[in-house]
Amino acid sequence: MKIAIPVDDKSMETSVCQSFGRTPYYLIYDTESKESVFLDNSAVASQGGAGIKAAQTIVDSKVSALLTPRCGENAADVLKAANIKLYKTVNASIQDNIDALNDGKLSLLEDIHPGFHGHGG
Repeated sequence: MKIAIPVDDKSMETSVCQSFGRTPYYLIYDTESKESVFLDNSAVASQGGAGIKAAQTIVDSKVSALLTPRCGENAADVLKAANIKLYKTVNASIQDNIDALNDGKLSLLEDIHPGFHGHGG
């Protein structure tokens, strides 16, 4: 299964990023081959709609699941329309989250926030 995780750096030792739409990079990881690819998030500098643009990047990567601490409503709608499952990360370690997913210990992300939509910072 191919999964995506928002990450702070292009390294398996980096942390899970707290922001899905504004993360600098995405890790695309294949749980069977253990192959990892890091993608630049082109939406990181967007004035607005970063979550939707980021979600489209994930959809285009043909993943089955996204592991993230949180996700905005508009991005979640794009991901769910593509049948991508959203899982809530358990801590900042990439490997811990991959292991938890493989062990069936990650819960589905239920608390989708409305998103910021250009209001505030």
